[in-house]
Parts: sequence; C-alpha cells; structure tokens
Amino acid sequence: MNLGQPLGSVIEGSLTEGLEVRLHPDISVEDMRVGKFLVVQGMRSRFFCMLTDVALGTANQRIIANPPNWEDTFLREVLAGSGTYGTINLAPMLMFTPENNETYSATNAKSVNPFVPSATGLASFQPQTSTTMELLPVKTIPSHFSQVYEANEDDFRRVFGWEDDPQRKNFSIGKPLDMDVPVCIDLNRFVERSNGVFGKSGTGKSFLTRLLLAGVIRKSAAVNLIFDMHSEYGWEAVAEGKNVNTVKGLKQLFPSQVEVYTLDPESTKRRGVRDAQELYLSYDQIDVEDIKLCSRDLGLSDAALDNANILFSEFGKSWIVQLLSMTNDEIEMFCDEKRGHKGSIMALQRKLLRMDSLKYIRAACPQNYIDKILQCLEAGKNVVIEFGSQSNMLSYMLVTNMITKRIHEKYVKKADKFLQSKNPCDRPMPLMITIEEAHRFLDPAIVQSTIFGTIARELRKYFVTLLVVDQRPSGIDNEVMSQIGTRITALLNDEKDIDAIFTGVSGGGGLRSVLAKLDSKQQALILGHAVPMPVVVRTRPYDSTFYAEIGDIAWEEKPDAEVFAAAELAKADLGF
Repeated sequence: MNLGQPLGSVIEGSLTEGLEVRLHPDISVEDMRVGKFLVVQGMRSRFFCMLTDVALGTANQRIIANPPNWEDTFLREVLAGSGTYGTINLAPMLMFTPENNETYSATNAKSVNPFVPSATGLASFQPQTSTTMELLPVKTIPSHFSQVYEANEDDFRRVFGWEDDPQRKNFSIGKPLDMDVPVCIDLNRFVERSNGVFGKSGTGKSFLTRLLLAGVIRKSAAVNLIFDMHSEYGWEAVAEGKNVNTVKGLKQLFPSQVEVYTLDPESTKRRGVRDAQELYLSYDQIDVEDIKLCSRDLGLSDAALDNANILFSEFGKSWIVQLLSMTNDEIEMFCDEKRGHKGSIMALQRKLLRMDSLKYIRAACPQNYIDKILQCLEAGKNVVIEFGSQSNMLSYMLVTNMITKRIHEKYVKKADKFLQSKNPCDRPMPLMITIEEAHRFLDPAIVQSTIFGTIARELRKYFVTLLVVDQRPSGIDNEVMSQIGTRITALLNDEKDIDAIFTGVSGGGGLRSVLAKLDSKQQALILGHAVPMPVVVRTRPYDSTFYAEIGDIAWEEKPDAEVFAAAELAKADLGF
C-alpha cells in the first residue's frame, strides 16, 4: 500500500488524551495546521485522526538557554531534527481493521491481501461501497513508533463517502483545508435529528444554511419550513464582501419546489420576488401560550398573563378582540364578576394594542393561511416565510411559534395514524423547520413553554426536526444542545459559546483549539450524527458553479431582453 512519505512517529499518548507524534527531521512544523486530517498506520489497524495541537520540542535544555544566532543558519540546520524538533497532537476518531486474514507488515505497512496492484504498479485499496466499509469507534491506540501519514483521497472517500453514492443521500458541503476532495454529509442521517449552524456574526452562517437547505431540497431528504427573518433564503440576498452583488435564493434555484409566503407584500414586491403569496394571521388564532412567549417583548408581567387566562376562559378564541374593544367600565365589571385584576387587564389591553400596528394581523381572516402552508408541505413543497419590514423580534417570535405549534399538532396526528395503520402511504414526509436567533426560543427560562424545545427533545418522533441558526449557542438550554445531532460551527471566540458547542460531545476537549483557530470566513468544524468523525472544511462556494450543479435543470434565469425577444419570436411563428 502506497501511503506516501511518513510525517512522524507516535512517541506517546492515551485513548483519552490523544497521541503525541514527533515529526521527522525533513518535515516542517509550519506545514502542520490545526484541523488537518491525518492517518496513523498501526500494526493491525488504520486510525483516522484530527490534528489538535502543534508544539516545538528540544532534546536539551542548554539549546534553549543558549539559542543559536538568527544569522547562523548552519547551526540551526545542524540542530533541526536532532536537537530541535516539532511535535503534533492527534485525536483518533475512527479506526479501520481489515479481516483476520488480512494482516499488515510491521515494517512497511503493507497488507498481504486487501490491496491489489493498480495499473501503475502501486498497491491500493479495493473499491468499497458504503455498505462494506466497517469504520469503528476508536477503542484502542496504535503502538509506539507507528507512522503518521497525510490522508489521501481514498481515505476521505472511505470515511466521508462520495456525493454520487447510490446507497446514500450524500451532499458535498466543502473540502479539506489542504486537499481538493469533497467532504460529504449523509442527509438521511442529517434530517433524523435536530441540527445547528453556529458562528459569530459575519462568519457566513446564512451561506452555510443556504448550502444545507439546497442540498436537502435537491436530494429530497426532507421538506423544509424556513422562517426567513432577514429575507435571505427565499429570493436574492446581498453577498458579503466589498463589492455589492447578490446571490440566488432557494426559489430561484428550485422554482417548482419552493413556495414563498410573505408577511409584508409591499416589501416583497419591491425586492422583485416572483409568485409570493400573502400570509395573514387573525386574533382568534392567538392563544395565551403565544402571548406568553412574547411577554418579554411586550413587557407583560406574570399578573397580566394570569388575567389573560381568565379572559380566555371567558371568551375563548375571541378573547383578544373582546379585550381590545372593552371600555374601562366594562373591564371593571368583568373584574368584579370574574375576580380579575383591573390594573393588570388594562395593562394587558394597552400592551396588546401594539399588535394593531403589525401588517399581517387581522381581526378575522377569510381563510386559514396556516392550513395552506400545511397543504404545501404535505404536497412536498418547501415553504419560505419572509418577514420583510416585520422582522422585529415580537413578530418573529409570535409568528414562528404560532405556525410551528399548529403544524406540529397536525404532524402528531399524522404520525399517530401512521403508527396505527403501518401503511407506508400514511407515513409523513420528514419536516425540517429552520429558525434564526434560536437562543430566543430555546432559552432555559422559557424552553419548557415553547414548541421548539419540545421538537428538539423529541428526536424526530413525529417526523419533525429543527435546523437552528444562532450566534450565541451559550444562550440555548443545555438539555436542548445535548440533543442537537449535527453541529456545523464557524468561528466562535467567546469561551461560553465554545463550551456550549461541545455539550454532550465526548472527547470535545481536544476540538476546542480546532474551533478557536478557524478562519473568520468559509471555514467550519462539522461534528455529530451526519458525519463519521469531526472534520474542518473549507465550505463550498455559493456561486454560479454551485447553481449549475444543484439547481433545477429545467430552469435557467435569463435576461429580460432575451425573454421578451423569445416571446416576440414565438408570436411571429404562430402568426400573431
């Protein structure tokens, strides 16, 4: 087996603390980057590892006490590799052990059986499919002086698969930092659990999210409900950088598979969004739990919420309409009869009047728009809900909670029907709900009362999962974070946020330095359920090349002049 040039030898280590490797004299420590994917060839097994730290070492303390002059290049070269050397720390993630009749030679790391000569005369792995690869969790470590090698393309394909694998819905999300090999995530496993995209502001979370959503739509892994707070996913969005340009949204890439609903039709029209549908909500659809979630933004006290329950008990679904129309005398009479508190009810009335200014709120709606959204999802259409100018936190928390709660109720009924009938036709299509500013919904103080906390803990029990996008993962409840299946994390600086990313992750200590050393753009650490082992990638560019590879083949955007010219030509052909 041609493993290439060895980089170093394992000199010590443990299963819990990782391996320490001394680099060979001809290997520069400056070529070793945190997050690099390396392979250790043991006596019987091959270990796939991530580089977590780089250090310098000396054989004698006298060298440090009396270092050579910076101009004395000859002495520095004499000491290099013997008196001075580099070391790296590796975290073993996976191991591959051939069958019992396939053994390695301890001297040249060649296998007697599993490798066959290629056309070039070099030995290589026989091709394997995703069902024959047996990558196991690391339960041991390689012996002393095992050699460390650069991971090659076969290694990456063996661990992360390939995008055209017929047996899996793999999606290439990027490439390793120093290789031109796709790194894939398994979308079937990705949608099995709730997932998160994290990173501080400006690190490209929206671009990462668009990549993932485009992959899920292209591979039909799940149907998506996307709450687009800043109008970045449905239609065009402004690209980051000095030059002002735009990137395509999901509706442009998949016009037949994506529906856009808007809470602000005027803003949507100004942006040139095509075929957007209006979305309105009515007061009779808002219950006390919806108001409770927004109590912080509305400035409501616990006493006001208690009195809201009294009003709901008396008036039912019309409680807000009745409250807003009540005079002071009517409020006083109501309080005398129902033992309410006049001051709290008047405060509640005053605070709820703010909702009259929301463009999408109506006293009554001619149709149930939430049912329309559900019908789209049931038909396999992905739905993007744009907020436009209604992107304040009050609107975002109110609308997302109202719609999600009601759709989740429908999915619970559909899932129960499927479990009872066992009929494949009754099986609901997996639904993935994307929310931004997730810590506002999953804060420890309110997570028990939000539908999002329930969904995150259910682990797809009712075929509904979350894709949470957030820059402050430390604000998310620890129990919820421990249930996040796959975490795709751009650069984070805050220690609390870094700690939160590794909540519930065994061996996360060695990855902390990897996360802290990411570039601020187009790099991410991926770990969790959808990848076999943690990996740092240079994320896939979201550009014209990506559009051509991922978008609907039957659709191609053309300039208006070309479209009109084609229309005139068609009219002439028809004799008009």
